[in-house]
Amino acid sequence: MPRLKTLAIAAPLATLLLLPACGSAPGDPPPLEGGRIGGDFTLTGEDGGPVSWKDFDGKYRTVYFGYTFCPDVCPTDNQRLGAGLKLFEKEHAALGAKVQPLFVSVDPERDTPAVLKEFTANFHPRMIGLTGDEATLHKVAASFAASFSRGEDSPGGGYLMNHTNITLLFGPKGEPIATLPTDQGAEAVAAELEKWVH
Repeated sequence: MPRLKTLAIAAPLATLLLLPACGSAPGDPPPLEGGRIGGDFTLTGEDGGPVSWKDFDGKYRTVYFGYTFCPDVCPTDNQRLGAGLKLFEKEHAALGAKVQPLFVSVDPERDTPAVLKEFTANFHPRMIGLTGDEATLHKVAASFAASFSRGEDSPGGGYLMNHTNITLLFGPKGEPIATLPTDQGAEAVAAELEKWVH
């Protein structure tokens, strides 16, 4: 039986497709500076209570849209994100503490707060899982240049979610800064955090 794979779909925002390559020179503006990405939202957190974007004002934030039943992409990306943040914290403890990783589930049917809490604990102790109803999630995803859709049901009754797999970094005022190169590994993530988290 062939292994099912999650389909990652490209971000709909042209800005993300035209990003300069990693390795910006010191003093260069952030790649996403001035981009219309992000915005306030209220979703349900791992403990079942409301969590808003503005709750993290004053902190840098990473945002990733995915789902816990993802067979490959989401666990890999979030493992590299968590490991990269830990490397950054090892060298810059005070700065690392200013970074709040957020995982937004696009699969509210299966990703309950309890399931999210178990999932995020695998990657970083401060990572917070968020979810909501499907209409709200589509609205939030669109504001963050992400999208998702449910795939067809498999014969066994399971299904996959097609979703954007980009990790975004935002500043203390919620401003977009850069994408984090989770596809290049933990060291690349740590190096990118070092460029922008001050």
